[in-house]
Amino acid sequence: MMTSKWAYLLTTAAFAGMGMATAAMAQDAPPPSPPEEVMEEDIDVSAPGAGGFDGQDIVVVGRRIPNVVRATPSIVAVLSQADMARTGEGDIAGALKRVTGLSVVGGKYVYVRGLGERYSLALLNGLPLPSPEPLKRVVPLDIFPTDVLASTLVQKSYSANFPGEFGGGVINLTTRSVPDKPFLNISASVSGDTITTGQLGYTYFGSRSDWTGFDNGTRDVPPELRGALRSGKLISSGNFSIDELKTITTSLVNAPTTLVQRNANIPANMSIGFTGGTSTLLGDNLLGVIVSGSWSNGWETRGGVREFVELTTGGETLDPVESFRFLSTENRIRVNGLLGVGYEFGEHKIRWTNLYIRDVLKQARIQEGTNELSLQGVLLNRQITNWFERELVSTSLVSELRFDQLSVDLRGTYAKSRRDAPYERRFQYLQSTLADGSLAFTNNLRSTGNEALVAFSTLDDVVWGGGVDFGYKLNTDRPVTLTAGYAYTQNDREAVRRAFRYFPEDLLPPGVDQQRPDFLISDFNIQAYDILLREQSGGQGVAAYEAGLKVHAGYGQVEAELADGLRLNAGVRYEDGKQFVQAIDLFGTGAIEQSNINNSYWLPAGTLTWNFAEDMQLRLAASKTIARPQFRELARQEFTDTDNDRTSFGNPFLVDSELINLEGRYEYFLGGSERIILGGFWKNIDRPIETIAFSQGSGDLLTTFANAPRAKLWGIEVEGIKTFTVADKGFFADRSLFVSANYTYSQSRIGVKEGDTTRPVEGNGEDRPATLVFTDGDRLTGQSDHIANLQVGFQRDGALSEQTLLLTYASPRVTQRGVNDTPDQIERPGLRLDLVLREDIMMGKVPMELKVEVRNITGTNYLESQRLGGTEVFNNAYDIGTSFSLGLTAKF
Repeated sequence: MMTSKWAYLLTTAAFAGMGMATAAMAQDAPPPSPPEEVMEEDIDVSAPGAGGFDGQDIVVVGRRIPNVVRATPSIVAVLSQADMARTGEGDIAGALKRVTGLSVVGGKYVYVRGLGERYSLALLNGLPLPSPEPLKRVVPLDIFPTDVLASTLVQKSYSANFPGEFGGGVINLTTRSVPDKPFLNISASVSGDTITTGQLGYTYFGSRSDWTGFDNGTRDVPPELRGALRSGKLISSGNFSIDELKTITTSLVNAPTTLVQRNANIPANMSIGFTGGTSTLLGDNLLGVIVSGSWSNGWETRGGVREFVELTTGGETLDPVESFRFLSTENRIRVNGLLGVGYEFGEHKIRWTNLYIRDVLKQARIQEGTNELSLQGVLLNRQITNWFERELVSTSLVSELRFDQLSVDLRGTYAKSRRDAPYERRFQYLQSTLADGSLAFTNNLRSTGNEALVAFSTLDDVVWGGGVDFGYKLNTDRPVTLTAGYAYTQNDREAVRRAFRYFPEDLLPPGVDQQRPDFLISDFNIQAYDILLREQSGGQGVAAYEAGLKVHAGYGQVEAELADGLRLNAGVRYEDGKQFVQAIDLFGTGAIEQSNINNSYWLPAGTLTWNFAEDMQLRLAASKTIARPQFRELARQEFTDTDNDRTSFGNPFLVDSELINLEGRYEYFLGGSERIILGGFWKNIDRPIETIAFSQGSGDLLTTFANAPRAKLWGIEVEGIKTFTVADKGFFADRSLFVSANYTYSQSRIGVKEGDTTRPVEGNGEDRPATLVFTDGDRLTGQSDHIANLQVGFQRDGALSEQTLLLTYASPRVTQRGVNDTPDQIERPGLRLDLVLREDIMMGKVPMELKVEVRNITGTNYLESQRLGGTEVFNNAYDIGTSFSLGLTAKF
């Protein structure tokens, strides 16, 4: 294993000289039908809007409908509670990577058919969600535990009842609703992995309550600094006196947020949770309540290497000009809660859903290496501590009203996400030769390569949304349903990041610069040597910005049977969007930058389904959709991604992307949920937004964004699900073999020709030749040519007993454009094998579910690199290891 070696090197070398001690309801899809085939009246998927398929009735005359995948007029995939449970994944991001054509990047962002997360729309009960991520307007799906979800629907073909920002697909997460009968489940689990658990890692104290996921106030911005931040002045010696700056500097909490400590025995992960619900009759009406809550505390250590590259003389090989070994330990604490209330009266339903998610990452990291661009031949040591709080609060109210042939669905939501990152600390020491000729790591806080940084950032993202859908069934010889609706969404964001450097007014005395970080910036040193906070926010682009997106949309849609077995679902959506990103002038400089994108679109969509045989059908779909720039991509504010140490900033000159989508699919249903599906897709993207990279003289890698002229994406998908009878007697007499396999092949190309232009951020809005930024024929970032999933397992008929092997493969994909004519950076996800065992057992008189998981049996590691001429440079590589989990759920 690489981790143990790097842990030893970093521990011995880093600390020897420093003395240092050692993170609806647009589509409220029901789960798939039971194995037996049922007729139309047995499937409750006819409610428009919140109740079924958002303004669409599913009407099939004289045909069997084995499951929702076949019944819906669009191309969809559905994960039921049983499907999610089979994967054993704790969050929905992990479960979704088993769906045909889907891959998960960074453990939290879903790529549909190779298109980045910007082209995927995530909804909760059919309603929009805010994002707690500074770099994204798309919500990361790793924050949603599978325990609070009833089903997840992925629709790959666009229909007019959905928002127009639909490139790869929409992912609708549906929370649990009114239970059929009272229940209470209490669960607990313990887990670990071969790289982290019981091994060497790093941590820092923080506060005594960190284990709960809530800081006890230690990391609150101190009153002295808060007052200075609100003064409207840049915190520097030009605006504050030396004594005032000393008071501000000493007010910061020091050692608890600064001192990285070794932990020779990282603890195991643990989680506890409960889900309960009940319902009662009020006369002829039904009132139900469901409550869920959970807490988890997990650890992950990563040890590896990060390198930055340039071409060697002649441009035939690669040479790393920055190379760091690192060891990082993240302590992740999650707290989740769900309260749902449902009321059913007559043919009408009302559902009120409240969701709370808190996801905290506590990170301690040490890096050691060289940067040949800024300090040739000098060994550097970096120490980093972070605390990131992500929080989401959502409340939504949905009603489904049925009046014979008329249906009315109403929905509304308020959701707020917040990200708070106090005390982001970074120290960098360099190896120096002392007067006696010995070597030691020193930090005088002034010289190139020496630094002590601290930053405070907050992000608030708020979404208000609402809509109404009307559906009407016409009295005609053939089923015809007309639907129309209106939707309103307002998304507001405010982000502030204030960054500071500790800087002494004069040179530090000999010996002081060798002190460990918490001693170096101690109150004594601050007072004795005039070490003061110097704000860097003004020199790092935009310190604060506010952004907003307001969308008014209306649609009309018709679903009709044109002939026996031939259905048409067609509609058009009109969408008017007004988006802005406004820099906030914190320091009264008068330099205000604002980006405005105001566009209206007509977005047609249609799907034709031909049920040409009792168990077969063909689909053809065509649509036009859009993709808007994300807030962060339009703001110049700098942000460093702690996952890869890359700093990015936005481009206020980006424009919307427009997509033309075509696809066809053949579906063969073998009975129940068994099926064979073969499909193809083609997408043309005008002005796609791509990530581009460049380097500064210091060797730091920076990323920003630009519109490429055009791109195309095409591919094929194959999916098969089949259950086999194993034996008539013996151990396998009551067991069947379940096999589910899918494969996606895709290709993408960026198109650039002479005369094409783009507007890179450094051009300040002027058109530049696109050939200077993009290369014709490059594939889109994030797109894998091959994605494959295989599930093979035994399951007992009539009882819970499952033994499932899950195999996932994704071929190499571009994560970052190469800089200075170097090759693109390529991630190689590779092959991953998991094993999940689930069994019903009895403990006394209490029925229990036992779950055992073994993840990454193949030991596949994370690898992102550049290759040229037989040389390879590792941009980001680390061990993942194999993980083991044991869980118990008591069912009352």
